[in-house]
Amino acid sequence: MLYLKKALFIFFITVVLTLAIVVGLTHIKIEEKLHLDAPILLTVESGSSFNQFTQRLVKEKIIETRFWLRNYVRIHRKFANIKAGTYQITPEQTVKSLLIMINKGAEHQFSITFVEGTSLKQWLELLAKTDNIEHRLPTIFTQGKVNQYAVSYVNDEKKEKALQALAQQFNIDAVSPEGYFYPDTYAFSAGDSDVDILQRAHNKMLVVLDKLWLNRNPNLPYENKQQALTMASIIEKESGEYAEQDIIASVFINRLDKKMRLQTDPTVIYGLGERYQGDIKSKHLREVNQYNTRKIKGFPLTPIAMPGEHALQAAFYPASSDYLYFVSNGKGQHVFSKTLKAHNAAVKLYLKHLKK
Repeated sequence: MLYLKKALFIFFITVVLTLAIVVGLTHIKIEEKLHLDAPILLTVESGSSFNQFTQRLVKEKIIETRFWLRNYVRIHRKFANIKAGTYQITPEQTVKSLLIMINKGAEHQFSITFVEGTSLKQWLELLAKTDNIEHRLPTIFTQGKVNQYAVSYVNDEKKEKALQALAQQFNIDAVSPEGYFYPDTYAFSAGDSDVDILQRAHNKMLVVLDKLWLNRNPNLPYENKQQALTMASIIEKESGEYAEQDIIASVFINRLDKKMRLQTDPTVIYGLGERYQGDIKSKHLREVNQYNTRKIKGFPLTPIAMPGEHALQAAFYPASSDYLYFVSNGKGQHVFSKTLKAHNAAVKLYLKHLKK
C-alpha cells in the first residue's frame, strides 16, 4: 500500500513537472521569431478555423510546427478567435505577436496617394491599376489615351451621362464630379472599394470647402461653392509654387471684378481633352466651348482638377494686388504685370528665353 502511494506521488510529481516544462517551453517558443526572410501578406479567409489557420502557417513555412501555437491557445483560450483579413507579416515578428495581430483583426493598411492638381480621370486610372481594391467604378472613364490633363467629355454623350451618374452617386450637384475630391494619401484595407476611397476624399473636400465658404470674404466674386472650387483648380494648374498661388488668385479676382475674361490656358487645355498634344494652337484658342475662358466670360463649366490645400486657401484668401496679367519666366515662376504693355514685354522676354 505504501509502495502504491509512493508510486502515485512520483507519477503526480512527474506529470506536474512535465506540464510545467511544457507550459514553460510553450511560452518560450511562442516568443520565437517567424521563419521569414522578407515581409509577406497573409490573407485569412472568412470562416477559417484556428486549426486551418495553424495548418496554413506550417504549409507556408511561416512556422516549423503548430504544436507550440496550439498549446498556447489551449492555455489562453481568448486567442482562439481569429479574424478574417489581409495582414502583413514581417521577419521581426514573433509567433505571439502574429497571433495577437490576427486576434485583434489589425489588418495591413495599404495606401494610395492622389496628387494635388491631378484630374478625375487620372484618379480613376490610378484606382483601376491599384491592387487589393474592389473595383466598382465604371471603366468607361479609363479607356483611351491619358495625358497630363483631364479628359473633356464635352463632345462625348456617353461619357457625359456616366459623369452625371457618378456625380449623383456622391450627391454632387454638378454635371461632373471633377474637383470635388480632396487630394491626399488615403489608407485602406484589402477589399475596400474604389467608391469607398473616393467617398472619403469627397467627404474631406466638403469639410474643407464648407469651412472656407463659411469664413469667406464677402467681396469675392463667387456666387456659389463650385465657382470658388473652380477658381482653386485653375490656380492649382497655373502654378505649383505655393508662394505664388495667392498672387495668381488676385490676378483672376481682379480680372473678374473688371469684367475681363479669365483667359487661362489650363481651362483651354481641359476643354481640348485628348486632343491636347502638348501645345495650344491658334484654332484651339478660337474654339468656342464651355472651358475656353479666352472666349467665354466668367468661370468654365466645372473645376479642371483637384485643388490642394494651398490653392483652396489662395482662392478664398487671395493677395491684395493691382496685377491683371502674368506669364511664366521660364524658370518655374511667373512675372506679374499691371498693364498690358508691361505684360507684352514680359511675354517677349519669355519667348526669348524659350529660343535660347
